Amino acid sequence: MRAGLIVIGIIMLVAGIWIVAGHASYQDTSTILQVGAAKLTATQDKGVPQWLGIAGIVVGGLLAVGGFMKKG
Repeated sequence: MRAGLIVIGIIMLVAGIWIVAGHASYQDTSTILQVGAAKLTATQDKGVPQWLGIAGIVVGGLLAVGGFMKKG
């Protein structure tokens, strides 16, 4: 159980740092115009919100520290 908390915490911590550094993004595709079978779409790259990265850092840090501190 301790090792699981530590590993998950470190993974979340690294993912949070990756997001805060601005390297995480996703693509969003939206339909601009559709006439019959013809369809015009646009694909945009969007960044993952920074608050999500900060939350990942905090939760990951707490899980890792909890794994190290837990007795048993």
